[in-house]
Amino acid sequence: MRLKSGIWVAAYVRRCHIEGAFAAVRRRGADEAGAIFIKVNRLDGTADVYGPAPQSAFEDAQPADRAFSPCLKVQPAPEADAEAYLTRQIRFDPDVWIVEIEDRAGRHFLDQVVK
Repeated sequence: MRLKSGIWVAAYVRRCHIEGAFAAVRRRGADEAGAIFIKVNRLDGTADVYGPAPQSAFEDAQPADRAFSPCLKVQPAPEADAEAYLTRQIRFDPDVWIVEIEDRAGRHFLDQVVK
C-alpha cells in the first residue's frame, strides 16, 4: 500500500527544509493518490521538473515506493518550458500536486530517480 500523496508531500517539504532549501506546495492535489510533480527552480532562469516514473521503472520487491523521472528532455531547462509542462499536466489531470524547491545547486532530495 502506497503512502497517501498529502502525507508524502508534507514529509518531502520538511526534508527539503532540513537540508537547507526552500520548498513550498504550489498546488494541492488529491490527498489520496494525486500525481506529484517536483519543480527545482535554480534561481537563474532555469528549472528541472520531475514527475511520476513509468510503471516499468518500479521494482517487484518494492512496488509501493515512489519513483520519479525527469520530465523535460533537457535539464535544466528554461523556466518558461518547465511552467508550460506543468500547465499541460494540470489541464490533463487537475488533481496533481506541484512542489517547488528553490536551490541554486539543483538538488531535488528525491530518493528514487530513474531515467
